[in-house]
Amino acid sequence: LIVTIYLWLPSARFLVQGPDPAPSVWYRSDPEIKARPPALSSLINQIIIMSTFKKWTVSEPYIDIAGTLLEGPFYDEPRNEFRFVDIWEQKFYVVDLAKGPDSLKTINTSASIGVTANIKDSGDAYNGQIIVAAKHGYALLDRATGQLSYISKVWDDQKDPERARIMRFNDGAVDSHGRFWAGSMNDPKVQSPVNEAVLFRLDPDMTVHRMVEGLTIPNGIGWNHADDTMYLTDSPTGKIYAFDFDAQTGEISNRRVHFDLGEPKEPDVIRISPEGEVIGEVSLPTRNITCPIFVGTELLITTAKDDTDDEQFPNSIRYGGRVYKVDVGIRGKPKNEFRFQN
Repeated sequence: LIVTIYLWLPSARFLVQGPDPAPSVWYRSDPEIKARPPALSSLINQIIIMSTFKKWTVSEPYIDIAGTLLEGPFYDEPRNEFRFVDIWEQKFYVVDLAKGPDSLKTINTSASIGVTANIKDSGDAYNGQIIVAAKHGYALLDRATGQLSYISKVWDDQKDPERARIMRFNDGAVDSHGRFWAGSMNDPKVQSPVNEAVLFRLDPDMTVHRMVEGLTIPNGIGWNHADDTMYLTDSPTGKIYAFDFDAQTGEISNRRVHFDLGEPKEPDVIRISPEGEVIGEVSLPTRNITCPIFVGTELLITTAKDDTDDEQFPNSIRYGGRVYKVDVGIRGKPKNEFRFQN
């Protein structure tokens, strides 16, 4: 049995799978479906018999670099650029999609970056900068130089150096009103993650709010089509949480477990399907799948290094830490942009 990794997409649901019966990263959907399957095997059986079910197999990387923890894929449509980060190696990558992988630019940064977002109507005010969740908090990143300028240090290395040392920001997303949600966790380079991670929210007026505490590795964040429910994954627990979401105020309430994959399965990234249909499966040659993003009708998918010496899956080691591409024939919803208060 090949255990499948579930992935939520804005327009439809896909399965993205690696070759391992026990993958380290999981994706599961769909918040629009109220009746949950009693067992994973039951759901797989339902999927197999669907007449519209499609499969894609990707055998070679689109961007063949030896990355460590590739994350944060982002499609910058106005620039026709694809960008992503290597959290562990503190690198920021940009590809000109018109020129392809050979145009890859590698920019070193002074701290790790977990997730990036565009700034709405940035114009000359920010000189082409983007906003990111970096190791210590929210910062502006110069695309050309990699220089980070913190606008809100959640973990201040001057006031609390020990906390700043052991924590780093991970994944996040911008909501429909331009608020930047991002989770901060224990930095695995310093200590193994425990349940002291926090989900933060940066508002357009630059105030920062602690929204959820007691997490371990806060990962993918998403909202349903009605924009009244927010979803959050906590990877090591195998749980995807749902919250009532007030889009006007940004407040969340009524936390509950939306889906529990059970350990050791780890949900990561969320994409939402309005129709609640599983329509396809994408298979990759490596196990450590981290995050997908729509680029037109294509999915670009980041992965992490696989350093497990497993004779059964030798290709997973060779192909980990790369970026993959597959045309799935549908388009995703564009990413929301952060909005600075005027």
